[in-house]
Amino acid sequence: MLQVDNKTLNSWERLKDSDIYFSFIKSPTAIVSSVILLVIFFCSFFVEFVTPHNPFDPASLSLMEAFTPPSWTEDGMAKFILGTDGQGRDMLSTILYGSRISLIVGFSAIIFSLILGVSLGLTAGYFGGKYEMIVMRFTDVQLTVPSILMALLVDGIARGIISREMHDEMAIYVLIFAIGISEWPQFARVSRAATLVEKNKDYVSASSIIGVSNLLIMFKHILPNIMRPVLVIGTIGLALAIIAESTLSFLGVGVPPTTPSLGTLIRLGNDFLFSGEWWITFFPAIFLVILAFSINLLGDWMRDTLNPRLKK
Repeated sequence: MLQVDNKTLNSWERLKDSDIYFSFIKSPTAIVSSVILLVIFFCSFFVEFVTPHNPFDPASLSLMEAFTPPSWTEDGMAKFILGTDGQGRDMLSTILYGSRISLIVGFSAIIFSLILGVSLGLTAGYFGGKYEMIVMRFTDVQLTVPSILMALLVDGIARGIISREMHDEMAIYVLIFAIGISEWPQFARVSRAATLVEKNKDYVSASSIIGVSNLLIMFKHILPNIMRPVLVIGTIGLALAIIAESTLSFLGVGVPPTTPSLGTLIRLGNDFLFSGEWWITFFPAIFLVILAFSINLLGDWMRDTLNPRLKK
């Protein structure tokens, strides 16, 4: 136990002495965006313990409380801070439940695209030849197609292959695959470029001389050294994946209406926008903007910290 504590203490001391920690504490933008994201993540994934209302429990809903405006307005109620929607659901609780779905889809999609893109880019950069040419031509072709159109194409193919009932059950998995398969080229290009630099260094040549296998060289030696730019792209890509999920759900090709997500809430609230119930679509949209903006700010800080040459 003492050894574990000493290791933990030493790791913490090394972290405090690192350039990343110094850059973080000197950056108000990074601190504020990190705090906002931590609060959002905590409230979203532990929403059952944070919110006093369960908006998806029919026994707790009352149509008499539908379209209640925010609490600070004239007809507002104190227990509904952000008001209620057309079914009497508390907007604050509904947004937090919806953000959990958006975050799960965003994280899963970006992890899938990261694994696929890095694997292809790493192997293409290391082996080269015709394999590299084929991978990079596929990458170039897909980069000419906007990500949202690629996601729509994948979702349309899935709807044509499987039945509607099965699609509703597998909607989240289809959405994760559709977003993930549209985002992998950027990871492939960055990891290939970094691999081309790393494979010519002495430690790779030394490993090859002593008989280390190519697979071990790629994933044990080269991969850890190319992860910095990949993580930066992954952080910024997370915001894009969440926005893509919200866009697809807003267009009606994402998660089904019975499953809450930020895009679904914005789409449902849009029907009441011009009838005076502005808060039903306004607050989910603002929440999405704050979430994506905070992730982008943190990604910009990571880019400047991990690669100072990119500073403006």
